[in-house]
Amino acid sequence: MPSRTLDYPVFDADNHMYETKEALTKFLPEKYAKAIDYIDVRGRTKIVVRGAISEYIPNPTFDVVAAPGAQESFYRNGNPEGKSYRELIGDPIKCLPGFRAPEPRIELMDELGIDRALMFPTLASLIEERLKDDPELIQGVIHGLNEWMYETWRFDFEGRIFATPVIAMGMVDEALAELELVIERGARCVLIRPAPVPGLRGTRSPGLPMFDPIWERIQDAGLLVGMHASDSGYSQIANWWEESSEFLPFQPSAFRAISQGKRPIADTMAAMVCHGAFSRFPDLKVAAVENGANWVRHLLHDLSDLYAKMPQQFEEDPAGAFLRNVYVNPFWEDNLQSLVDLVGADHVLFGSDYPHPEGLADPISYVDELDGMADDTKAKIMGGNLAGLMGVGVPA
Repeated sequence: MPSRTLDYPVFDADNHMYETKEALTKFLPEKYAKAIDYIDVRGRTKIVVRGAISEYIPNPTFDVVAAPGAQESFYRNGNPEGKSYRELIGDPIKCLPGFRAPEPRIELMDELGIDRALMFPTLASLIEERLKDDPELIQGVIHGLNEWMYETWRFDFEGRIFATPVIAMGMVDEALAELELVIERGARCVLIRPAPVPGLRGTRSPGLPMFDPIWERIQDAGLLVGMHASDSGYSQIANWWEESSEFLPFQPSAFRAISQGKRPIADTMAAMVCHGAFSRFPDLKVAAVENGANWVRHLLHDLSDLYAKMPQQFEEDPAGAFLRNVYVNPFWEDNLQSLVDLVGADHVLFGSDYPHPEGLADPISYVDELDGMADDTKAKIMGGNLAGLMGVGVPA
């Protein structure tokens, strides 16, 4: 039974699947067959991307995983004893069936009190950055992952689980073809990395007019864009000061936490505003997922300051464009009332990051962080806002 009973539907904006080993290989086109592989390194399975072993995800098979919410105490109380990451997450558990497939996930959601959930892949976050010099290869790997995701999870499973196919934007025509395919298959939300877009001649802002056909099709289809935290390439900044050449999210580093924490999402939103994408597509809906909320106030301040000094650079008030187009999933430990006051209750989304260790073991407990808010505000944040964005009604 759920830990508490709510008088309104719960729609979690940040759930995750744990992919099987075949997720990136089963549907990979033959000409890219050597791009992704798995090997044994001293008794541990590692993923190999184009011949390079990646440590980005320590156990990419997910046969054993950290327990959901294992780091909750860390985020609630800090780490005064200076424990290692392994000490913080405790003993691993075997991957549950509900982490791998939709039918048992529905049963798990019922136990947790979750009516609906966006379901993001976990492995997807390592692909684009490691292949950024080859957008054609990116497209091939992403298409293969989307094929596996559709076969295993569908994009709309019983109106309760909405898996998020990935759209790689580097090759516009191919991205549009992928969009048409996932729309035809029932996708309601697509995952786009908050990062510079890899192209044949380097990286580009996603807000530039060259990508307008993609944003236009997404807007016309009424899709939600989930810009979920990822490896957005900011490890290059950290490498000025540290030795590792790869972003390793599970190895603590104070400088990496500062340089990579909020920068990718803030810079991506700034690009979408300052390069006019939100003004050209005012009905585009973008959800910033698992990026927290501490970056929002600073970005809005900077946009307002720029507008006062450089109004000729904008088609409209840039802060207003952000507030119209963007929806924010704050971490439970953020100041939620402050965010509501800043962007409005209609633009705040509950997300638990279940079953990742950084998230909540009891997702519905997020509502406790909304104490003091009106019941209708709680109902919006815990599910009503996302249901409206996704175009789904009250669950049966």
